[in-house]
Amino acid sequence: MRASTTTITFLLVLLLILYPTATVPTPPPATTDTVPAQSPSSSSTSATLDPQQLRALQFLHIPTTHGLCTQFSCDTGTPFHHLLSLRLTSCSSDFRLSTTLLSSLSTLTSLTFLNCHIPVVHFPTSLSTNLHSFTSINSLQRLTGVFLSRFHNLTHLYISGDPIKASGIHIITSNMKSLNSITLSNTHLTGYLPKDWSPNLTYIDFSKNKLKGTIPTSLTLLKNLKVLNFSSNNIIGVIPNSFGDLISLQNVSLSSNSISGPIPGSMSSIPGLVHLDLSSNQLNGAIPEFISEMKELKYLNLENNHFHGVLPFDTSFIKRLDVFKIGGNDDLCYNHSTISEEMNLGIAPCDKHGMPILPPPAFKEPSSSVGDLVRGGGDEGDGGDDDTEKKNHVHVNRGPSKVLLGVAIGLSAMVFLLIFLILLFKC
Repeated sequence: MRASTTTITFLLVLLLILYPTATVPTPPPATTDTVPAQSPSSSSTSATLDPQQLRALQFLHIPTTHGLCTQFSCDTGTPFHHLLSLRLTSCSSDFRLSTTLLSSLSTLTSLTFLNCHIPVVHFPTSLSTNLHSFTSINSLQRLTGVFLSRFHNLTHLYISGDPIKASGIHIITSNMKSLNSITLSNTHLTGYLPKDWSPNLTYIDFSKNKLKGTIPTSLTLLKNLKVLNFSSNNIIGVIPNSFGDLISLQNVSLSSNSISGPIPGSMSSIPGLVHLDLSSNQLNGAIPEFISEMKELKYLNLENNHFHGVLPFDTSFIKRLDVFKIGGNDDLCYNHSTISEEMNLGIAPCDKHGMPILPPPAFKEPSSSVGDLVRGGGDEGDGGDDDTEKKNHVHVNRGPSKVLLGVAIGLSAMVFLLIFLILLFKC
């Protein structure tokens, strides 16, 4: 019996060894070859960027260790993503562009240069036609109108601080039919304002150039225009009567030109005007009253013109503005019953006839005369500074007195001699 029990126990142990109890298998440890799961935000990284574009960025000394598509905009192409926007800032001295390098970046729709002082290079056609936004601020050298005109599909053009060689703005914009915003500021541009405009324009800034001529009436056809800046040019003529057709305008600056004539009455039709700067021109006539009825207006600068008459504003309107400048209009005055002198507007108050009250002339010390010298001669005994001043006056005028005295003595001697000769002849 004891032997059989031992045999059974042995058989059971043998069965347990040969057929172990089923257990849940543990997963194998992750190896270096295992690719971890990626979140949607991490899928757009330098590892998924097009290899040619990756090499181009490395050549431009742009770090590629972090997710480039989180720093710049990329598309969702497969198997590789492609750059849609690129911003180059404060480029190093060894920074170089080439046509070949730019060809690998032809998928870009937006390109920005900021403080990259480099000469411009030829852009491949594939990139020129694909760009929708182009910006250069204190960067590209030797820009030309012909170079910029190749960007046919731009909606946004911004050049500031970079000289452009062109005979006029129309050379640049004539082929840009989809342009929404254009800034050509401080670029040494000459010539006239264009007569043909992209109908989609909402923003125009041609400030700080050498543009000449008049403001074309075709400009007033831009119903969607919100910002207009022609300041610091050589523009002449008058503001078009149809200027009020620009019903979407919010910001207007025509300062520092040679524009003449009155402020057109049609400007009252612009309901949302916030900023109006017509300073440093040759505008004349009376300031229209409708300006005080512009509810959105916050900035008004009319200084250094030739406006005349009574200022049609009161204290409440002026205080509502953030900025108000009216000085430098010598024939303009304000009604002191509605505006306090403490506001210091830089113009004179009006008299009862609506004319500026001129300040009294500055006091001038009367000049010395012969009578003053005669009266001063009796005070020679007085001391102090008065005596010194009188002596100085006498010293200054003593020369002419001697001459007159000598002439008088000479004439008297001649008359006496003549009479003596006549008497002697008779005797």
